[in-house]
Amino acid sequence: MRRFAGAGIAAAAILSLAACGGDDTNADSGSENDTPAPSSAPMESSSSAAGDGVTTADDVYGPGCSQVPTEGEGSVGGMIDDPVATAASNNPLLTKLVAAVGAVDGLGDTLNGAEALTVFAPADPAFDALGEEKFNELAGKPDELAPILQYHVVPQRYDREGLVEAGTVESLNNAGGPLKIEGEGENMTVNGAKVLCGNVPTANATVFVIDSVMMPGTN
Repeated sequence: MRRFAGAGIAAAAILSLAACGGDDTNADSGSENDTPAPSSAPMESSSSAAGDGVTTADDVYGPGCSQVPTEGEGSVGGMIDDPVATAASNNPLLTKLVAAVGAVDGLGDTLNGAEALTVFAPADPAFDALGEEKFNELAGKPDELAPILQYHVVPQRYDREGLVEAGTVESLNNAGGPLKIEGEGENMTVNGAKVLCGNVPTANATVFVIDSVMMPGTN
């Protein structure tokens, strides 16, 4: 694969979210309210039409990249060898996303087991911006959290150029509608969410850290 915002109550809510379980739903994915949660089985993925989408540390770009550690497992170089869920767990920008993924049964294993993904990863302040009420709602309803997280994952590996060329891409949550790519370079957005740090490589995915949580069906 060649939207940040106050901690306090929101942070406590996301931690309580991580403690919540939830059964995977098995309804028809064509239903807006019944998108199935993922299983732990690996997903079949394909490569970008513009190439294999694999990036290196030298390809990383964006104003938020300065907040990524320069060394250690949470650094760009440190994330390269780990599958995406594991790599994200080491990145200090993504602690709330990691907690959310952990609240959905099997999602972390599914992401780690996939062959090739593009992940649009909301930074911690993006989750804070949802507010206390929304956090509490998600904490009590992990079955509603799953399709939101699935909406941020594309089962195909793209880099920045591949996304721009594609224009729109389909996420794991097909009921949410396609993700629209606009702009170029450091001005690229996905469904209006600005890329803060993009082309971040992991062993099986290219990650784009974004400044908002994208809600299915609202873009």
